[in-house]
Amino acid sequence: MNTRIQLSIMMFLQFVIWGAWYGQLSKYLIAINFDGGQIGNIYATFSIAMIFSPFLVGMIADRFFAAQKVLGVLNLVGALILFVLTRTTDYDAFWWLMLLYCLTFAPCIALTSSISMRQMTSPEKDFPIIRVMGTFAWIAVTNVIGWLAWGDKVNIFYVSMAVSILLGLYAFTLPNTPPTIKGPVSFANVVGKDAFVLFKDRSFAIFFIASVLICIPLSFYYTWGNPSITDAYKNAFPNQDPAKFYVENKMSLGQASEVFFMLLIPFAYRKFGIKWILVIALLAWIARFLLFGYANASTAEWMLYGGILLHGICFDFFFVSGMIYTDLKAGPRIKSQAQGLISLATYGVGMLIGSVVGGYVQKMYTTGTGPTAITNWTNVWLVPAGIAVVVLLLFLVAFRDNTRKMPAKEAAPATAPV
Repeated sequence: MNTRIQLSIMMFLQFVIWGAWYGQLSKYLIAINFDGGQIGNIYATFSIAMIFSPFLVGMIADRFFAAQKVLGVLNLVGALILFVLTRTTDYDAFWWLMLLYCLTFAPCIALTSSISMRQMTSPEKDFPIIRVMGTFAWIAVTNVIGWLAWGDKVNIFYVSMAVSILLGLYAFTLPNTPPTIKGPVSFANVVGKDAFVLFKDRSFAIFFIASVLICIPLSFYYTWGNPSITDAYKNAFPNQDPAKFYVENKMSLGQASEVFFMLLIPFAYRKFGIKWILVIALLAWIARFLLFGYANASTAEWMLYGGILLHGICFDFFFVSGMIYTDLKAGPRIKSQAQGLISLATYGVGMLIGSVVGGYVQKMYTTGTGPTAITNWTNVWLVPAGIAVVVLLLFLVAFRDNTRKMPAKEAAPATAPV
């Protein structure tokens, strides 16, 4: 029980750090007069870090150092970088500092999972309980940011910095998690070379391509959801204080919906099978972007709430179900490499493309810069909706579900998203 409490606190703090800045970063960058292209490039630093993170964890941390010590050092170094970042408004300097920070932060996502599962006798049963604390942390910190109207303030980084220091020190009190790998670790092992055999299966190749492509719309949502909804309320209520719109609080409902739809996955999987679960998810992606694009906060506020609440089905039914599908296709021998390959391609390559493309799309449909800029959000959101339509058509035409039926006792995978 003591270990479970320690791990829960660790997971909670790590996701407070992430949730404090990630969803609000674009709003803050707009406030300091960065344009859409610059904002997209800054979000891309996180994806670049996600590409390099497996190499840091797999080739260094897992071989030479105890995981909890690496977690502590990375958070303390990250806090120092955040301190410098809070005093930076020059784009070039901000980009490089953000990249350095993300290179310290991204490995912590894998390290917290690794530390947790290596302290458990039954990770498949115990880890979800620990991991859900991350989702609760994200919901909690975004609500605090919303209540205090800090979404466009540098305070988002002060929150992350303070909690990074706390976790950095706390990590050294965690149960010892020594290195597990001896001998050389190759580049091929880290990128999941053995899992390449799965591409001989046409349906898995289609799923892989679709996963990368759908991360482009996902990146649109993470980057531009907050500013878009904020503008919707500003346009509907121009005389009202923007601090009273509580956009961050509304957006936290998306994470809450993840918990609900996560619980539905085992039932949906048995009833519909993987193909139709993924199709439902893609239809939800299209619907959410159309809702955001045509919503009016004064006469059709329900459309904004609908787009937010669809986050659970969009994310869980595609990405979490995709984890299950990958496990079933890969089998026990290469499933870890297969999951790593999918993560590298989606959160790394897919979201990198999405961040850059999304930034330049927003810039294309925006007049002016800074808080007074005017963006045609309908046109912006039609782009990811169109990409989701293409992925849907690809799936309907080319994907075949040839996996076995999921056993009744099998639950959703342990690695729940944010």
